[in-house]
Amino acid sequence: MADTVLVTGGTGFLGGWCIATLLEQGFEVRTTVRDLAREQAVRDTVARAGADAGDHLTVVQADLLSDDGWADAVDGSRYVMHVASPFPPVQPKDPDELIVPARDGALRVLQAALDAGVERVAMTSSVAAIRAGRESSAENPLTEADWTDGTDPARTPYVRSKTIAERAAWDHVRAAAAEDKLATINPGAIIGPALNDDHSYSLQAIQRLLGGLPAAPRLGFAFVDVRDVAQLHLLALTNPAAGGERYIATDRFLWTAQVAAILRDRLGAAAGKVPTRVAPNILIRTLALFDGGLRSVVGDLGKESFVSSEKARTQLGWTTRPIEDSIEDTARSLL
Repeated sequence: MADTVLVTGGTGFLGGWCIATLLEQGFEVRTTVRDLAREQAVRDTVARAGADAGDHLTVVQADLLSDDGWADAVDGSRYVMHVASPFPPVQPKDPDELIVPARDGALRVLQAALDAGVERVAMTSSVAAIRAGRESSAENPLTEADWTDGTDPARTPYVRSKTIAERAAWDHVRAAAAEDKLATINPGAIIGPALNDDHSYSLQAIQRLLGGLPAAPRLGFAFVDVRDVAQLHLLALTNPAAGGERYIATDRFLWTAQVAAILRDRLGAAAGKVPTRVAPNILIRTLALFDGGLRSVVGDLGKESFVSSEKARTQLGWTTRPIEDSIEDTARSLL
């Protein structure tokens, strides 16, 4: 009988691709949703990823804010992928709106997994929990040894939520003497083919360029393809070396102007609205006063970050597809 993997957050962008990846590899998959009325939406999402769910996918109800349902959800699973975590397009005024479900949800899932004797939990964190730690350079990139200060009120609620949740998870497994049961994956800006209307905040950079932004802001991101991130989650579950480790999942840092140039090159006439100019920082700061989506990234204007994914590549044999292909695939799915 095939091994069962529990995937939390099956309705999300990354969650959908994780489920599809597992099904393609022959696993039985169980996934959690807050409302069972979303079951068909999950099945439709997985089908768009090209996976045949059939009887190999089960959908169960569980909420990150409640203890109910987690023991049953985990029961009989060999592995758990904890992908679910809030990522809103606009940052809330109260950081606890993100911090509490991210931290408490991670601890609920982890405890249920430990109680059930699960072999490994692969938890989705973020480079947000790494990259605010220090300045980086090409010679001295950020690595898994770096940590953001989750208590810093100058950080956005999202950055703090990812850092605090990951810290809490590591503290929890250490206290249980079960550090080898956990691996965390810290992706950069995840792009790739959208499977449903849950486009995830990461796709906004490409969505806004396609939509006719007057000029590209001087913002950049360490991009990575969602399909490659899903593959790294699978490697982190099944490779004995991954126990107790963090793994950065990034490909290349690109400025939005470079993304715009790739879109124009790959899409031709379909990229007719993509800007050719770069916006001055002062303009973006002014627009951010009225646009919550920009407000959350305005602090990164003009800042290039250098992040190394060498550990995942050398330890686990992880590979990534060309980021130009990812950008094109993302854009075509959005169009």
